[in-house]
Amino acid sequence: MNGSKLLPKILLISTGGTIASKIDYRTGGVTSLLSASELYSAFPELSDYGYIYPEFLFNEYSENMNPNHWSALADRISFAISNEHYDGIIVSHGTDTMHYTSSALSFALQNVPIPVVLVGSQRSSDRPSSDAFSNLVGAIRFIKDAKHSGIFVCMHHNTSDEVIACHLGTRVRKNHTSKRDAFKSLDAMPFALIENSNIIYNKLLHNGMERVNNSKNFTSKTAFSDKVFLLKFYPGFSSSFLENFLQMDYKVIILEGTGLGHVSKDCFPILEKLIDSGIFVFMTSQCIFGTVRMTVYDTGRDLLGLGIIPLSNMSSETAVVKAMWALGNNTGVEDFVRIMKTDCSSEISNMLPLV
Repeated sequence: MNGSKLLPKILLISTGGTIASKIDYRTGGVTSLLSASELYSAFPELSDYGYIYPEFLFNEYSENMNPNHWSALADRISFAISNEHYDGIIVSHGTDTMHYTSSALSFALQNVPIPVVLVGSQRSSDRPSSDAFSNLVGAIRFIKDAKHSGIFVCMHHNTSDEVIACHLGTRVRKNHTSKRDAFKSLDAMPFALIENSNIIYNKLLHNGMERVNNSKNFTSKTAFSDKVFLLKFYPGFSSSFLENFLQMDYKVIILEGTGLGHVSKDCFPILEKLIDSGIFVFMTSQCIFGTVRMTVYDTGRDLLGLGIIPLSNMSSETAVVKAMWALGNNTGVEDFVRIMKTDCSSEISNMLPLV
């Protein structure tokens, strides 16, 4: 163990989820019960790796998280960054929507001067097979290395406890319901791999994210709008469903199209109506990897002609969160479209190897 003077000072914010859960032997199911202090008490060995300051914010399974929770969490982190002195912040969070929250924090908190790391677990903390401790230790080791700032997600890289992957908050997705290595970076290797005290960085990703010693460029815009709808196209989709949006209060539709960014031609007339009525319609792909390219086929070109806006290789989940954030913090059509098409927090990326 390193000398105590080298240990990082870390705020541990608890928001609930499996990592803050234990088995309820009355029902046989997992129940979210643990506060941040109880979670820390469950793993006293964490004090070997850092000075941990546990704090309870709320206790929610991640399927119950909504934009109001994102704002409250972002506000708390913003206050800690601006008024308190931590080397890093860990947010314990349920895994099911953790990538939505990491995206939300990535947009709400720009140029953070310290690492903010979301950590979850696939197994409750009281189980022998729990991955909570190793994920938490990986996050602490990443913070202690103190080379980079930003919003990250730390989870198992594979099914063993040997390697923890650290992902960019906007380039990660949960891809398996229960495996330890459920989280994967999209179109890139992870930002870093943490194996005991050894950390291997993705050199092509970390450029421009070096940790800074002050927060003069830090900005906090924590409002989110819920007037955004994620719509998945599928064979047999009834185009008449789109008519409903003319009577609803949604301002933005994120389309999850097929392949390079397509929907059936039956949808074209109603999509044109929606766009003419002032609703923004953006295109993402159902494919996990690759980018939207709407100039390859005539279908895509026709959709572009209607005013559909492609979002490159931004995931549909990240696109929804970004639209909620941009809508909540900006006014004006040109500003909104420009922000959605501009890479703000690595949500639009190249395919980058780990080197």
